[in-house]
Amino acid sequence: MTIRAVLFDVGGPIDTEEISERLIDRDIRLAVETAGVRVTDEALQRASDEAVASFAPDAYRAIIWSLAVRNEAVARAAYARFASEEARAARRTERGGIELRPGIVDVLRALQKDHLLLGLAANQPASIINDLDRAGLAELFQHREVSGHHGYGKPDVRLFLRACDDLGVGPDQCVMVGDRVDNDIVPARTLGMATVLLRTGRHRAQQPRSWEEQPDTVAFNTPEMLAAIRLLVGARASASPFARR
Repeated sequence: MTIRAVLFDVGGPIDTEEISERLIDRDIRLAVETAGVRVTDEALQRASDEAVASFAPDAYRAIIWSLAVRNEAVARAAYARFASEEARAARRTERGGIELRPGIVDVLRALQKDHLLLGLAANQPASIINDLDRAGLAELFQHREVSGHHGYGKPDVRLFLRACDDLGVGPDQCVMVGDRVDNDIVPARTLGMATVLLRTGRHRAQQPRSWEEQPDTVAFNTPEMLAAIRLLVGARASASPFARR
């Protein structure tokens, strides 16, 4: 089936989240230590690695649980402090807006010139659309909904199907670009989408648990991302029964 659309996660492919993740790690550490448990750099890295490797649905809860030495009272107190609206708002202010990945605007415009539809497939609050608008990106997407609009969160396949319905395409006519095996690659493959895994951020070392979860291709930067998408588009076109022979 010919590829007609490309879906993008926001965190990772579009927004590097580098500052955001540093602030999150800082606040996790502070929250756990305030709850009475000392946190070393090594312990924090180990907890993060374990959360990623275990496909934890909420990596931050998993990290706090590990750092709290699985003491429920400590973990609950630490998470409440870390996840409070006051703490979230302070991190948003300190971060100062989304951190656009270098070259991502060029990638999106190139795909538009290739006559591909663009959509979002992201676990984000609805307010992220305003952030993308301010960055001059949201207008590039024909599907502008995220989990905060409809309540479906990855890896729920309904989030992907919602994007497909909005774009008027079938799942097998899409490429999904994401930075997580568990949230992006697995559900997209389940639906028959082609997949690009961008190795970046906290989940950059996450590995498939079997051959069934492998992405079609891997990229490490925006030029590789664009090349990977075009490769998949070309491969599907060549495989189409309507392709010229």
